[in-house]
Amino acid sequence: MTEAPAHIAAKEHQQHPIGLYLLVWGLLFVLSAFSYMVDYVGLQGYLRWSLILLFMMLKAGLIVAVFMHMAWERLALIYAILLPPLLVLVFVALMVSESHYVLFSRLTFFGAAP
Repeated sequence: MTEAPAHIAAKEHQQHPIGLYLLVWGLLFVLSAFSYMVDYVGLQGYLRWSLILLFMMLKAGLIVAVFMHMAWERLALIYAILLPPLLVLVFVALMVSESHYVLFSRLTFFGAAP
């Protein structure tokens, strides 16, 4: 079995256009500006944290998809990397639900909180 010469292997390497990276950098800049505007405008409460988390997740998704080349990977690799954190979030949601049940039970059977 012979290997292809280095100059042929280098030509087969796929490169993504620089415009794609510049577009993503621009989007990251805009999302960061929106994130800072949430604090500048003075939003408070759940709206503030929801917007900050939304912008954070959008930025992380862009970085993973483009700069880590996950948008061009096989589906099995994507599942291997993205599925475990998703399952951790599901388990956290189940634990939060269980904690509310335990609190409700304690308040029901032992009286009001101190």
